[in-house]
Amino acid sequence: MSLYTELRTKVIGAPLDPLSVETRHNLALVAFFAWVGLGADGISSSCYGPEESFRALGEHTGLGLYLALATAATVFIIALAYNQVIELFPTGGGGYRVATKLIGPYAGVTSGAALVLDYVLTIAISIASGVDALFSLLPLAFQEHKLAAEVGLIILLIVLNLRGMKEVIKVLLPIFLGFVITHAFLIVYGLGAHAEQLPQLIPATLEETKSLAGQLGWAHVAALMLLAYSQGGGTYTGLEAVSNNVNVLAEPRVKTGKITMLYMALSLAFTAGGIILLYLLWDAKPVEGQTLNAVAFGAIIQSLGWDPWVNSAALWTVLALEGGLLFVAANTGFLGGPAVLSNMAADSWVPHKFRYLSTRLVTENGILVMGLAALGILLWTRGSVSLLVVLYSVSVFLTFAISLFGLCVYWWRHRVEQGKWIMRLALSATGFVVCSVILVMLLLEKFTEGGWLTALIIVAIIGICLTIRNHYNWARMQIRKVDEIFANQPFGSIVNPPKPDPDLPTAVFLVGSSRGGGLHALLWVQRMFPDHFRNFIFLNVRTVDSHVYGGSEDVKLMRMEANVALTYFVNFCHSKGWAAKSYLSFGTDPIDEVTRLAEQVHEEFPNCIFFASKLIFEQENWLIRLLHNQAALAIQRRLHLQGLQMVILPMKL
Repeated sequence: MSLYTELRTKVIGAPLDPLSVETRHNLALVAFFAWVGLGADGISSSCYGPEESFRALGEHTGLGLYLALATAATVFIIALAYNQVIELFPTGGGGYRVATKLIGPYAGVTSGAALVLDYVLTIAISIASGVDALFSLLPLAFQEHKLAAEVGLIILLIVLNLRGMKEVIKVLLPIFLGFVITHAFLIVYGLGAHAEQLPQLIPATLEETKSLAGQLGWAHVAALMLLAYSQGGGTYTGLEAVSNNVNVLAEPRVKTGKITMLYMALSLAFTAGGIILLYLLWDAKPVEGQTLNAVAFGAIIQSLGWDPWVNSAALWTVLALEGGLLFVAANTGFLGGPAVLSNMAADSWVPHKFRYLSTRLVTENGILVMGLAALGILLWTRGSVSLLVVLYSVSVFLTFAISLFGLCVYWWRHRVEQGKWIMRLALSATGFVVCSVILVMLLLEKFTEGGWLTALIIVAIIGICLTIRNHYNWARMQIRKVDEIFANQPFGSIVNPPKPDPDLPTAVFLVGSSRGGGLHALLWVQRMFPDHFRNFIFLNVRTVDSHVYGGSEDVKLMRMEANVALTYFVNFCHSKGWAAKSYLSFGTDPIDEVTRLAEQVHEEFPNCIFFASKLIFEQENWLIRLLHNQAALAIQRRLHLQGLQMVILPMKL
């Protein structure tokens, strides 16, 4: 074992078997763990969403009751609408799959681009807000160290996620439960301590509304409420995480997803709505260097009458758990973001390598991209939560609006065969209107404060995706032409084929799903070395990527397709009177698996030479090298190091 491999195993963990049923069972998340791993993004938004909304009211905080009620209602509207997404798309993909299947590919890539940015910002804003909560307990002089702390925490989460999702959840579970318990206590006690004010809250709110309308007009009041409501859009982020990651849930997935969604909706509506009421009842005012949560919770803890040091320790604990939960929420970006990239890679919008799983069965490339992108945005914004909330909310509600519009289209198109379609259409339409209003308000009010940047980033991502997709389509068309050229190769009889003789010269071909590529290599070898090789061996290594790993049926289908391809090559050789044999293997790293299989074949056929085709482009550049992994060159190097001979055959496109 090399030093790199040994170090990697210690940091990330030992490899896992992708075809093991036990491995799949151990990695699948039941509803409770899914609530922790995916729902943390939703409930943690109560640490910054309600505050941004409440601050937007300015001096008119008496209107906060409307915000509390609207927040709780919106949470359930969006959650119920996304339950439909879970039903219709039980293999995951969420907003991207909804937009692609129900509207079209361009709506899909728009939703996918927004989702990728959304998850990058999930990491960035959760880390930034969590560090803000922790630094609320420290003197102002420590504020200059916040950015360094944020960078360190992102690096830590990257390492944990490379080990696997359950590894992260096990570490962060105590923090999640601690947050839920302490905040539930503070909300219940805080509301109960001022219970005598609750009956007067509704008439007082109505009176202030009438008074404000008399001074400024109803239009101004409505605009103020809409602005405050849209500013709190960050509160609802994370609700889409379950639908995006249904593929990691335990069976039955739809039921598990709906239960997880219920947990998320109840916990977020209670926490976010309750915190806004606490701001009202405890008259929370902004304090420099502190969050509104820190101010409100500090007042509640002081009212308990404990010793000053106990009060301080209790506030430390609450805010530390709040910061910790935000770190749990940041982890959702490492789960959801790579999942979206994987689904987009399956449709050739992003490099195919984003579908590949590591030896720990996580989408390693996606995790690294999400982490590095979050680091870049954090450094650019200097960890400003106010700016990040704007960027975050715009991307989230763009995805929400597209997805819910897609559901509206679906229920209208299937109104004849679907029962209760009117109720479902009404729910989807309500969610679409709510999310569209928030999106428009954010763009209008915050365009110059970061909204323009969100739009620019999303447009740039879409442009990159279109470029990548066009290239893959062109390459696929060229390969199809090659397949057509070799499609009419004549077959003779395959009765009583000769058996391979291990002592005779053997040509071993690394083949994939393209028949043209395999036959091109086979006929090239026969032309260059006529009557030299007596055995023809075909190796097919299939990559178990995140898309295939989504379910056992996908693995079975992949196995069947691979066997069909290998049978074709073997039968072709038999029809020519040539001895032939095939080998099939599966793994997450195609280079490692080919090397292992090649060593096995070499032991059986010591006089063998390996052959593989490599696509050659007339105008190759860094983008083409990124889109087409240089597998043939990597395999050749590995085999040469093992003392095995390999020849790469050019296949010009």
